Amino acid sequence: MKKLLVFILFIFQLSFSQNIGLYSQFNGRYDFTFVGNTLNPAENSFQAAPSIFTTSSASLSLNTGDNIEAAYLYWAGCGTGDFDVKLNGTDITATRTFSNILDQGIIFNFFSAFADVTAQVQATGNGVYTLSDLDVNSFINHHFQNRTNFAGWALIVVYKNTALPLNQLNVYDGMQVVSVLQNYLDVPLNALNVIDNVDAKIGFLAWEGDSGIANNESLRINGNILSNPPLNPANNAFNSTNSVTGSNQLYNMDLDIYNIQNNINVGDTSALIQLTSFQDYVMVNAIVTKLNSQLPDARITFTNSAPTCNSRELTLNYTITNFNSTADLLANTPITFYADGVVIGSAFTQNIIPIDGSESGTITLTIPASIPLQFNLIAAVDDTGNGTGIYNEISESNNTFTLPIRLLVSPEFNIPNNIQSCNLGLTRAIFDFSAYEESIKVNTTDEVTFYETESDANAEINPILILSNYEAVTTPKTIWVRIENTDGCYSITSFQLNSYNCPPIVYNAVSPNGDGLNDVFYIAGLRDIFLNFKLEVYNRWGRLIWTGDNNKPDWDGSVNHAIGEDKSPGATYYYILYLNDENYPNPLNGYLYLKR
Repeated sequence: MKKLLVFILFIFQLSFSQNIGLYSQFNGRYDFTFVGNTLNPAENSFQAAPSIFTTSSASLSLNTGDNIEAAYLYWAGCGTGDFDVKLNGTDITATRTFSNILDQGIIFNFFSAFADVTAQVQATGNGVYTLSDLDVNSFINHHFQNRTNFAGWALIVVYKNTALPLNQLNVYDGMQVVSVLQNYLDVPLNALNVIDNVDAKIGFLAWEGDSGIANNESLRINGNILSNPPLNPANNAFNSTNSVTGSNQLYNMDLDIYNIQNNINVGDTSALIQLTSFQDYVMVNAIVTKLNSQLPDARITFTNSAPTCNSRELTLNYTITNFNSTADLLANTPITFYADGVVIGSAFTQNIIPIDGSESGTITLTIPASIPLQFNLIAAVDDTGNGTGIYNEISESNNTFTLPIRLLVSPEFNIPNNIQSCNLGLTRAIFDFSAYEESIKVNTTDEVTFYETESDANAEINPILILSNYEAVTTPKTIWVRIENTDGCYSITSFQLNSYNCPPIVYNAVSPNGDGLNDVFYIAGLRDIFLNFKLEVYNRWGRLIWTGDNNKPDWDGSVNHAIGEDKSPGATYYYILYLNDENYPNPLNGYLYLKR
């Protein structure tokens, strides 16, 4: 009567919980069992005073050939939670938790905790399992007001046996409530693939059910009542029972397994669990389904070979797997490759891929020019090129694999201008192209280096180290430029160094006294530059006294065009310089001063 009294006393009540959803799936020759026990010394409805244990035990007894694949420990109780317990003396800390709040003017908290204890149970195997240090004593007096004081634990054990048929086994968990507050609860179970419903079964882990409350308390699957009398009557589904052991003294918790062979149909991909309760407060924590299934499950992964600069070809090494499946994957299963949604290639599996088998392949794909340098490359198995496949699979949502791809290209650059500098003789010239190191590159992170030959630039050897005072022995000379980005791609460009004949500079004072200063008539920028120049020197009366060219020494005051003295006296003279250069059509002339 406890829940009925609560309903009368508290009309406005609220309950909060977490929806049940798929946690884990196993495909193959699997089945499951429950192990667990309550910590209540008696059903809370019949307790004269609140009392609870902190330790209880239960036994696991699997058959020969049963190999443990997974073991999930759940523990629960009234209160805000105890998330550190021991299993056979080993410390266990919850990795996932669930909670429920019943608000009926007075707040009542409930919790459930989860830990994956597969390794421990595999090591222990059959035998007694003892859960200890689960302590909710500080909450039981408060919850005794509503007769919702409880605690307990359970192991969901998934095992494999080669003698079992091929099954799909799903573990769903969460924390949802059916009660006087919420008379009806729908729990949709998705991710099913029913091929054959023979020996199909479903198991429930639920908390706080009472054997003495049977007020319209039912459990349905796809609209059909589930019952297993006398252990689980149709009107009292959650009644402190354990279907594995046949016990009806699992106080305020349920480990119930039902045969659903005639309640689920071949081809079903989901099932609807419906619970009703007009009085009892029941928290469903986990649901396990086992259904016969014979389907492949194709998946694909790939790796991209080392990218090549300026190439739109990608070579992929891909692997098709049929893991966690219940049937072979047939040969000629289509594979399609997409770049940003555009089909760029296809292939087929070559062989039958057995359960838990794999097959590797290689394909070279050409990326169209319309695809940007950065894109998503998608490989899809069991895909005919339009997103649809040809086989039913255990999961239709795991057929693709995606990797972001970035094609590598040589860096862009600004084309350098040719450089001119004065001819220092025989086309030798000095140049400064140090500013080109920054002006050529477009991307500031690129590295620019200069070389004297194209082969050196490609090989990245013998770079020019002095850029601001570079001497070209002869011109024109080509300078090669390597622009390299952080991807290791590079571009090669070049510019030309050219010399030109700058105007000569005339020093018009001559004092041929052998002191090394102005001993000759010196014209800078003339010799070996204007190779065909002609120089004439005239005295004050206009008489030609000396001629010279690139093959004669500079004028030192001597006479080579007059009769008489072979040396000119100190005086003012006149010169005419014919450069014989198309850029200088007019001769240069002026006075010069000879001092003796």
